[in-house]
Order: sequence, then C-alpha cells, then structure tokens
Amino acid sequence: MPTLDVFQNDAFSLIQLTAAINKAPYKPARIGQLGLFGEQGITTTHVMVEEKDGLLTLVPTSPRGGVPDSIGDTARRARSFLVPHLARRSKIMADTIQGVRAFGSETELEVVQRVVDQRLATLRAMLEVTLEYHRMGAIKGAILDADGTTPIYNLFAEFGVSQQTANMVLQTSTTDVRAKCVAIIRQIESELGAAMYDGIRAFCSASFFDALVGHAEVKETFKYQESPILRQDLRKGFQFGGITWEEYRGSVGSVSFIEDGYAYVFPEGVQTENGPLFQTNFAPGDYLETANTLGLPLYAKQAIDAQFQKFVDLEAQSNPLSLCLRPRAVVKAYSQGS
Repeated sequence: MPTLDVFQNDAFSLIQLTAAINKAPYKPARIGQLGLFGEQGITTTHVMVEEKDGLLTLVPTSPRGGVPDSIGDTARRARSFLVPHLARRSKIMADTIQGVRAFGSETELEVVQRVVDQRLATLRAMLEVTLEYHRMGAIKGAILDADGTTPIYNLFAEFGVSQQTANMVLQTSTTDVRAKCVAIIRQIESELGAAMYDGIRAFCSASFFDALVGHAEVKETFKYQESPILRQDLRKGFQFGGITWEEYRGSVGSVSFIEDGYAYVFPEGVQTENGPLFQTNFAPGDYLETANTLGLPLYAKQAIDAQFQKFVDLEAQSNPLSLCLRPRAVVKAYSQGS
C-alpha cells in the first residue's frame, strides 16, 4: 500500500518536481497565446532598469572591479525592481493515498505520482492566471496585487511619464471612428520612433467592444465585408482602422483585468535595442538549491511532516517581473461621448 515513504524517492526531489511542473500542459490565457512577452531567466531577485525619455532599459551585469558600459553624457535615471514572489501550497494528507491499490503493472510510486501531478496542475493554473494578470498590468502600466487595488509597480509614477489616452467618442453616431484609429496609431508610432512593429492590437472591455461594434460607421463597414466574416464571433478579433480589436475576457472572481468602458491599444512584434518591448524576467526560486542559478518560470518542492508523518506540503512558486519598456507606446482608449 502507498505510504509517505515514497516521497523520499528521487522522483519527488526539487529537480524532478520542478521539471514536472514546467512540462505540464500549458493552458495559456490570451496574452500567453499571442506570445506577446519575451521571456528570460535571471540569476538575481532584482532587475535594474534605466529610464530616459520614457524608455525603460534593462541594465546588464558587469564584473566587480571591472569597467561597466558607458552611457555617455545623457542624463538617465535608474532604479532597482524587486521581482515579485508568487507561491501557493497544497497539502496531501496520508488519507489521500491510504488505501489506493496499485492496479496491474502500476507501482505505488506511479499511483502517488498521479496524485502529485494533479496537485501540480492545479497550482500551475493558479500561477499562470496570476502571470497573465501581471502581464496585463505591464501593458496598462500599473501592476497590481491579487486584490486588484494594491499597487506593486506603477511604471508611469516610477519614471515620471504620463499615460497616453484617446477618447473614441463612440456614443456619437457622427464620429469618424476610422480617423480616431489612425490618430491612435500615430500616437503609438511617435513613441516607438524608429522601432518597427508587426501590427496594432487592442484589448477591449465588453462595454467598449459593444460600443465600437455598434457604432454606425463600423456597422456600415460591415456591409461590405465578406459573408464569412459576418458569421464569425467578432469578439475574437476583427480589423478596423488598422487596428485588430478584440474583447478581452480576463477576470478572476470580482477582479476584472480591464476596466469597464476602456481598451488598451498596443503594438505587436516590437524589438527595441534591449529586446522585446514586452518582457518577463524570471528570478530564481527562494530555495538554497536555486540560489544564484538562472531563473525558471516555475518551481515545485515538497516537504514531509517531520513530526508525525501525517501529510506532505507541496509548494509551487514563480518569480516573474513583467515590464513594458516603453509604457507610453500603449494608448488607453475610452468610449465616452464628447
């Protein structure tokens, strides 16, 4: 019969559990599906960022006692960002595996491993939706904690730049919506400078999306679209005015990822001199074994009840810092009338 002794097996070590949680089937939300954020591991728990004219630049490490890269005479500001630490636990009681009979060729280890894998999948899903939430915060320029109100980082406040906004005036039937779209694209291009982009996309709240689709000019344009387009669910995304508009459904409980009546318009496929415009840096886990190693997206580890051997605590954690290197390149649009 399975007992807690099996957790002493190498299959439940930090290395194996971490490998398992990173190999688990990935169920991304929309930002993950788009591959908008470049990912890289770092060996520290802080990320040094410079700011110059609204551009955030990651500062590379340099040898102690060596000569760091020069930035010339141009005045810049720099600060260190502490990488957020996200962790959740799940308790596997002895009764959970008590009486589980190995069937056929299965061993006790294989049966218990299945229970662990199920718990890891649950923990991973929690961390994935939190990462999506933080990435949406990076797009918006304000990364918030799980309650939706406590700020972790406000990129605009941190670096003294203002957010670009655009009133689409969708409540007025005579509004030239196409011209409004072009104006937003020009705002974005002005901030990108010489940086190229693949396209412009907007994540919309439901009310903003409905106001856009229901506008007289947009509906008139639909009349000339091919019939397959009209049969689709437009919430999944349609192009108008050079922008791909889509309704973003992200929310957890009472916390909505996008405020009612707003949309965030951003460029895709931008490569700055310091890498992708949107980046996620993963710091090492806070375990002795992972100190000063290159960070991974997820870690998992277990600890057995040392006193009575009644349970095993299974922990999963992630240490991501998501940033937009040019916060003003994202335009916050709203649908109110003039």
